[in-house]
Amino acid sequence: MTGSRTQRPDLRPRTLGIVGRKNSGKTHLVVRLVRELRGRGLTVSTIKHTHHHEIELDAPGKDSWRHREAGAGEVILASDRRWFLVHESDAPSPPALDELLARLAPCDVVLVEGYKSFAGHPRLEVYRAEASTTPAPAPLAAADPGIAALACPAQAGPAQWPAGVRRLDLDDTAAIADWLLAG
Repeated sequence: MTGSRTQRPDLRPRTLGIVGRKNSGKTHLVVRLVRELRGRGLTVSTIKHTHHHEIELDAPGKDSWRHREAGAGEVILASDRRWFLVHESDAPSPPALDELLARLAPCDVVLVEGYKSFAGHPRLEVYRAEASTTPAPAPLAAADPGIAALACPAQAGPAQWPAGVRRLDLDDTAAIADWLLAG
């Protein structure tokens, strides 16, 4: 992928899901990939799913928080350096990933952390046997054919490697970025 989306607006961003069990290193990998891809001149956005229901970007009592608490369906908090959009929802589940992707400004790459299952986009699993309970559970990829690759430390990995799943060195951020951009 060369150039940026702003030069080639007909291209959809390359989207990659980063999944894995708790404390496997998903956020650490996303941060490293953002830096790597930005260093290559690409524009990058991220979407982070959390299991916490009541997330806050503004402290209780602040004006934007008071606007939302009063019943505003959406609140934008804007300054000269950044802005945030908070959207209230009564839905019983998180919005569909494609809904969120449609809200993003044009970019080259979108990294999605935490949506364990979504169709239409490749997913990479971060797997660290030592971050799990003993004995280490099988990778999510063993039961999920939508996971295209498994990133784990070079000298470690699951006892049984899932068939058809590519192995990537978790510590080689450049190689993971190359795999993403080649796909």
